[in-house]
Amino acid sequence: MLFVKDKSFYRSFFRMMFVIALQNVIVYGVNLADNIMIGQYSENAMAGVNLANQIQFLLQMLVAGAAEGISVLASRSWGAKELGPIRSLLAIGARVAILIPLALWIAAFFFPQACLGLFSNDAAVIAEGVDYLRIVSFSYVCFGVSTVLLTLMRSVETVFLGFWISLSTLFVNVGLNYALIGGHFGAPALGIRGAAIATLIARILEMLIAVVYVFAFDPKIHLRFSHAVHMDSVQFKNWFRIGTPVICSNAIWGVAMGTQTAILGHMGSEAIVASSVANTIFQIVVVFAQGSASSAAVLMGKTIGAGQKEKVRAYAITMQMIFLVIGACSGVLLFLLRNSIVDIYALSEQARVLSLQFIAVLSVTIVGTSYQMPCLTGIVRGGGDTKFVLKNDTIFMWLIVLPISALTAFVFQGSPLLVFICLKSDQILKCFVAVVKVNRFKWIREFKNTSSLQEEA
Repeated sequence: MLFVKDKSFYRSFFRMMFVIALQNVIVYGVNLADNIMIGQYSENAMAGVNLANQIQFLLQMLVAGAAEGISVLASRSWGAKELGPIRSLLAIGARVAILIPLALWIAAFFFPQACLGLFSNDAAVIAEGVDYLRIVSFSYVCFGVSTVLLTLMRSVETVFLGFWISLSTLFVNVGLNYALIGGHFGAPALGIRGAAIATLIARILEMLIAVVYVFAFDPKIHLRFSHAVHMDSVQFKNWFRIGTPVICSNAIWGVAMGTQTAILGHMGSEAIVASSVANTIFQIVVVFAQGSASSAAVLMGKTIGAGQKEKVRAYAITMQMIFLVIGACSGVLLFLLRNSIVDIYALSEQARVLSLQFIAVLSVTIVGTSYQMPCLTGIVRGGGDTKFVLKNDTIFMWLIVLPISALTAFVFQGSPLLVFICLKSDQILKCFVAVVKVNRFKWIREFKNTSSLQEEA
């Protein structure tokens, strides 16, 4: 079997993977702290925040999808040592960072009850969620700007920026949560509204740090605000062709996750709380799979952009072995940590039992997630074939997982555990598709990656 022997490949892959993983640990650690602090304040408040976060998740999927299209193009230009095309992508990113968040802000701020009513019929939970959503929705544009800038930096292998930004906002968010939720250090006790204010302030800080670094200190591509103004037609066509399937795929996934929450949400508040606890813990453990997916996408795009296609096969085979090892280790870690972490929460006995059951399921499915996700969203997307993931996600989620889960919940009256197993079954099933798709090596796409912008000194 063909494995990579070049040590520089492993250094690049693992350096990027671990930094991105650490960044995500911090980001999800903030979410865990939010859940714990809000859960101690009120279980209904915790469930309400979980509902509101479905809007945030949809935003994250849409913006990340657009940003991934930018990353595919930027990493190829970085491999070809062409800075002009990378700079021209900022104009696309600027529009993405504003227009998508603005649309979701309008929906969340002016129609919060209608938005949250899609996920639950519990009036008390929805009321708590509305208080949180109306405030936190003002952070959406800040999140969009930060995501686009950090993705652009990651494409040129500047990965420590996101880590340091996340670390700084961790202390701000957790500190403000402690002060504003329960009323410490002389601050008013605002409950769930205090958590929303803390998140908003942290997002603003995150955006400001990213903007200052990228435009004032970055030594690689030397971006200027003027680059955000003029849209390059060639790059826009490339981005539209590459990015649109990713946006659609992420949108479908975001809506599907909301639909999953809605299915569980109509099975009682305990199911919502248990899903929130399990998924928050899962997000912390799955960071290594996410980091490996981002690392694979950048390295694959850079390698193809540099014209080194002879290395692609060895890289892909080696990465798949790495993904499987990461999955096995993540599954063991998640299973071993389940009791210790769940005991931190102030949960009812029924919610606690459900949480432990859900985590046990995730400790198995994470092995599949850790393989198929970086294969499809890392290797295949990094090679330029972004349409395949869209087709694959649409078929699995909307034709298999959601119909079966809805039937199990509402027709056959299955237990929350059985429904949860159905909801997560695609993480194993997609592995069979991923292994065939990646190893056929028909996912490399060529495109004209030039820019009307002149190279600047």
